[in-house]
Amino acid sequence: MKVSLKTSQQDTTWDDLSAIWRLADDIDVYEGAWLFDHFYPLFTDLDKPCLEAWTLAGALASITKRLRIGHMVTSNTYRHPAVVANMVATLDRVSNGRFDFGFGAGWFEQEHTAYGIPLLPLKERFDAFDEALEVIDLLLTQPSPSFSGEHYTLQEAYCEPKPIQTPRPPFVIGGSGEKRLLRSAARWADHYNYPRSDPEDFAYRLSVLQEHCEAIGRDPGEIEVSFQVRVDDIGEAVATAARVGDVGADHAIFYLPAPADIGIVEPLAAAASGLR
Repeated sequence: MKVSLKTSQQDTTWDDLSAIWRLADDIDVYEGAWLFDHFYPLFTDLDKPCLEAWTLAGALASITKRLRIGHMVTSNTYRHPAVVANMVATLDRVSNGRFDFGFGAGWFEQEHTAYGIPLLPLKERFDAFDEALEVIDLLLTQPSPSFSGEHYTLQEAYCEPKPIQTPRPPFVIGGSGEKRLLRSAARWADHYNYPRSDPEDFAYRLSVLQEHCEAIGRDPGEIEVSFQVRVDDIGEAVATAARVGDVGADHAIFYLPAPADIGIVEPLAAAASGLR
């Protein structure tokens, strides 16, 4: 399995977070590092600091050389997909082709309410998500695409320069919804992320993903599959990761609870090296 880190940029500072990423960049056990995409901190006091995800990723790309970089996952509700496509292309350029585009439909209602950002009902939200995936793919791969949908339109739209990676950076679709999310992943994902670490449920979600792939004639083997495991105890986290790996995972993403402790980065790498 590949091994990566995830750091949520809440209840922390730029100095502390950047030190963790610099250290991880020097440890070849780690394939990549991930952020989340929220303006509010999660599961804690809402008035704690939370650094913005995309500007932060650009800054972290500039101080790292090797790690693949991404968001687990960007919410479609926060930014127009045409804007996101330009952000993807730019960040792929800034990182010299190290960007993975994590994408989801959005869910954090309190954050949307506070900022006045519409959060559509679930069906419409996933309809918009599917359209957004197509819009972003077109802008990243076609010279001047047009698109007419219920939620988004393009009229001979440009997105230049294109990304370094061809035909575009990998699309990483994260979530566990059987009917819509996994169907979207079957069509669009280069990488599917399961946001938990339950081996039995993970195996079930993979079976659903495979069914959706079969329905559209896609080889599920084309899709990298990963999961997230929270690191409260290194030994327990690595043992859990091994169990999920046994049921078909390609990639373990170790989530460091906020505020992340730089002291965990090296011992975690040593313990997780046996998963590779």
